[in-house]
Amino acid sequence: MKLSVPAEIQVLSETLKKAGFEAYLVGGCVRDLLLEREPKDWDITTNAKPEEIQKLFSETFYENDFGTVGVVTESENPRLKVVEITPYRIEGKYSNARHPDEVKFSDTLSDDLKRRDFTINAIAYDASEGKLIDEHGGQEDLKRRVIAAVGDSEERFKEDALRMLRAIRLSAELDFAIDAKTAAAIANDAPLLEKISRERVRDEFVRVIQSPRPMQALYVAEKLGILKYVIPELVEAIGVDQNQAHAFDVFEHLLRSLQHAADKEWPLEIRLAALLHDIGKPPTRRWSDEKKDWTFHGHEVVGAKMAKKIMRDLRLPSETIEIVTSLIRWHMFFSDPDQVTLSAVRRTIANVGVDHIKELLNLRICDRIGTGRPKEQPFRLRKYMSMVDEAMRDPISVAMLKINGSRLMELGEPAGPRIGWILHALLEEVLDDPKKNTEEALENRARELMKMTEGELKEMGEKGKERKGEEEKAEIQQLRMKHHVS
Repeated sequence: MKLSVPAEIQVLSETLKKAGFEAYLVGGCVRDLLLEREPKDWDITTNAKPEEIQKLFSETFYENDFGTVGVVTESENPRLKVVEITPYRIEGKYSNARHPDEVKFSDTLSDDLKRRDFTINAIAYDASEGKLIDEHGGQEDLKRRVIAAVGDSEERFKEDALRMLRAIRLSAELDFAIDAKTAAAIANDAPLLEKISRERVRDEFVRVIQSPRPMQALYVAEKLGILKYVIPELVEAIGVDQNQAHAFDVFEHLLRSLQHAADKEWPLEIRLAALLHDIGKPPTRRWSDEKKDWTFHGHEVVGAKMAKKIMRDLRLPSETIEIVTSLIRWHMFFSDPDQVTLSAVRRTIANVGVDHIKELLNLRICDRIGTGRPKEQPFRLRKYMSMVDEAMRDPISVAMLKINGSRLMELGEPAGPRIGWILHALLEEVLDDPKKNTEEALENRARELMKMTEGELKEMGEKGKERKGEEEKAEIQQLRMKHHVS
């Protein structure tokens, strides 16, 4: 079988083979090639030792305990700029469910493939001969769309407990099922995740959230008992019924909200906010005899604090934490266009910041879809979006001009109403021809206007004000048409 391998990889493999060593592509890149997906990175395994690898290539680095040598290529493709070449390995005993106590180099490919996590990642490929080495049934599992551990599942997860979360992540990225024996081993070994650093858990969790199917993945994670070792607060939301506006309990609502963000391919911050926006509902839920329903007063405030704690525990970047926390804190903004005012909209924009108001609106869309309502943007939300655009646009005013009242006084115009008339007269001319909005052009025209009588100047200024109003109405009408609320 001939797989499409970049020239850079061919050169590295051939260099190793010409020096008398073996060279195989291995791991995720082979899996992705067989699935006709573009590999995210490229790994080569060989019987050469680290120092032998380094002698063959001009620019390398070797800064780890696992024998992996990074070879720097001249490729302009960032995925090929550094290619990792690793000697065949035999890993010793694992005493902490994280790292092998020792790593030994081997002379055989079979030893290396035995230690890998899943069968679909344990396929090797000889690029020069077009030959696949598959000793653990990886190709069959690719056909069956199944993720199965290499050899004994329990042993693989006891070696590195993060593999359990990796199985969940791969199932979401590839839309594969998890083999029954592998799933049973995950359920049995789930507590081992407590031994894994939060940074490593975070990396896998973020990839789950950014996958096309995060809802499916988190359901599986919960069923197999590992979600509580990632975000225990989500597990506490299971079975927490909501009010009559919601079709699902808090847990399912959050997962459905997240899935909509994934379906829209929205960024990590919106996905995290969608997943955690109602995390404060379980502790704030109270029964109202008056409403004959559940209430969740202040859940957005409590939820923002809980979400910040969750994200800090996962060692997420500070900037991400602040954005997501803010979105959750303000996601309950009042949006009835028949009652909300532009000043209230401006306050909402001020609360989350101009850079994140669209993200807040997208979070509201996720929240709505997560309730079980089929329509993403009802009229009320579209009208609110139009008001946000209106509040954020640059107002048509004399502030747009490259001249102001202070400069007019410097040019000799005394303080008084004439200054306002001159500025509005200048504004009308700039609206007709924006190229006139330069300091030089406006100062020259201002000197001419300053020579006019008060009556003439007032008439021109009033025309400028009327023109400004007409332009504003037209611009706002365009914004409303954009959101289909005109």
